[in-house]
Amino acid sequence: MRTQVGIVGAGPAGLTLARMLELAGVESVVLESRTRDYCEHRIRAGVLEQRTADLLRELGVGERMEREGIVHHGIHLQFDGERHRVPLSELADGRTIVIYGQTEVVKDLIATRLDGGLPLHFECPVESVDPERGIVRYAGGELECDVIAGCDGFHGVCRSSIPDGILRRFEREYPFGWLGILAQVAPSMDELVYAHHERGFALLSLRSPHLSRCYIQVAHDEDIAEWPDERIWEELQRRTALEGWTLREGPVLEKGVTGMRSFVAEPMQYRKLFLAGDAAHIVPPTGAKGLNLAIADVRVLAEAIVGGSLDRYSEECVRRVWRAEHFSYWMTTMLHRLPGEDPFDLQLQLSQLRYATTSQAAARSLAENYVGLDLV
Repeated sequence: MRTQVGIVGAGPAGLTLARMLELAGVESVVLESRTRDYCEHRIRAGVLEQRTADLLRELGVGERMEREGIVHHGIHLQFDGERHRVPLSELADGRTIVIYGQTEVVKDLIATRLDGGLPLHFECPVESVDPERGIVRYAGGELECDVIAGCDGFHGVCRSSIPDGILRRFEREYPFGWLGILAQVAPSMDELVYAHHERGFALLSLRSPHLSRCYIQVAHDEDIAEWPDERIWEELQRRTALEGWTLREGPVLEKGVTGMRSFVAEPMQYRKLFLAGDAAHIVPPTGAKGLNLAIADVRVLAEAIVGGSLDRYSEECVRRVWRAEHFSYWMTTMLHRLPGEDPFDLQLQLSQLRYATTSQAAARSLAENYVGLDLV
């Protein structure tokens, strides 16, 4: 086969890029190693920045998001037995976030592409990529491309196809992870709650008026078998307790442990290969930046492909990537209990939390970063 743009990976980055190219009249082929069912049911992020939500609307794939997505105008930071609201919209020129799961975004994009009869091949693992010649080799054939978009995630083949000595890698592993649950119970709060507690971080989120998404800080290699539902709810109750307020409990539908890391590989391009999303960078989930950063990448890439100006793709993306990395690192280190932490470290965290919730300048910075800065 031959195409203008070969896209490796049918996650939100690859599918959004394909849709943008379609509307610009640029042909593409999407290759995905997993099944359609796997792609549509893999639980991931659920916070869309204003910029991301606006783009999905522009691409004609935002109809269900408009019906089912939940618009938030603020978040809450909880520490020292108090809960403080950060009014995002008020501090960030009216911008909002939308709670709409990544799986739902993927479903919408897949349906739109297949309805259009455009090439999207599931269960088609890519075996190798040749950035010099623009060739993607997969089980059963080759795909010749003018441009290859590596949207195949952190463990994909695209980044590893770049010769040694080209990429600079920056990485930080965190000694903790998130134990997350999806529960069939109405959310206990109508906006996200980030809780700092002596027993560890906790997050109260949601997926719908009837589904709650909750997280607690655990060891990065925690055995999920050691966490029956009763223990999870007990820990959530302890870490989010507040006088006069009650955390609702319900049946746990899904649970799992996710490790946390920060990672950047640059440049994000080599010859005919252009990396986007998790293939190029990973952020801890505390700042809700992963999905939004991937969409920002492919927005730049699509515009560069259509405009024929690909040379500066990496340069244009990296500035936003490092801003998101810093914000996610800041949120993570401010809210999580750190191994070996001493009383001095704890007081620094509490001081930062107080500053973020009492200083107009600090709260505005948090809000602007959370809803998404227009850096590119």
